[in-house]
Amino acid sequence: MDLTTSIPDTPPPPATRSVSGKAVRPGDRIFLGLSRGSGIALLVIMAAIAAFLTYRSILAISGDHANFLTTLDWNATGTEPKFGIAVLAFGTVVSSVIAMALAVPVAVGIALFISHYAPRRLASPLGYVIDLLAAVPSIVYGLWGALFLVPHLGGLYSWLNDVLGWTGILSYGGGAARSLFTVGILLAIMVLPIVTSVSREVFLQVPRMHEEAALALGATRWEVIRTAVLPFGRSGVISASMLGLGRALGETMAVATVLSPSFLINASLLDPGGGTFAQNIAGKFSEADTFGQDALIASGLVLFVITLLVNGAARMIIARRKEYSGANS
Repeated sequence: MDLTTSIPDTPPPPATRSVSGKAVRPGDRIFLGLSRGSGIALLVIMAAIAAFLTYRSILAISGDHANFLTTLDWNATGTEPKFGIAVLAFGTVVSSVIAMALAVPVAVGIALFISHYAPRRLASPLGYVIDLLAAVPSIVYGLWGALFLVPHLGGLYSWLNDVLGWTGILSYGGGAARSLFTVGILLAIMVLPIVTSVSREVFLQVPRMHEEAALALGATRWEVIRTAVLPFGRSGVISASMLGLGRALGETMAVATVLSPSFLINASLLDPGGGTFAQNIAGKFSEADTFGQDALIASGLVLFVITLLVNGAARMIIARRKEYSGANS
């Protein structure tokens, strides 16, 4: 047999372009183009939204006869329009902070219970119920809050007034419990399923070898969670919290159903008063004229900026803690 006989070469796969010196197949090129186009389209949409909000906001603020940032009033339909976002910014930030302070520890605890403590036949149904709670419409939460939560919070508020009323922040003058603290409790219940679901999935991704190594060294169940699970899932919990905070900042119907809006900043969180950006926009947009709509859009721009800043801060925190993200596991 002639060993010098040449063996025909196998034709290479079709490739007409190269990226970074590597041949790219047509399917990869198509996927690359679609991915790149989707990213560019997202940036264009975000820029268009920002441009629209900025343009309409400039029209409104230029006609405002008061300080837009510090005025404690909203009268955009008068002969001399005077409106400001001080009350709305205060109410939005305070209610969202209360919601996250109540929801995140409970959500992380539930996620850890489902992922590391509960038996399988209990963990699966419980996780399914948590996921279903995230799909409940906002108006349902609002109706439940108005008809059940508000009437039953008077006793709790009276107790808080007796114990911590001297602080002024938790003093309670009686009456309906339609306050920012009530809104914070309702928002905490609403964001709890979101934070729990994402945190649970992150905790389930912890490498098994990390947990087994900690157990082999004599660690208890809690020490395994503290030294292996929580550091690995820290960035995921932060991301989950930001998702929940996004819903809390922009929630409309539930807040409008529970809160008694008034353009007053009360020192006590338990007394009625305050408002939020989303609740004010939903309540006044239908009856506002063109200039009034521009004023509401200006308040929406502020909420848009707050959301971007919060998400940017979260990304910075995650970037500083890449060693906990599990990317190098």
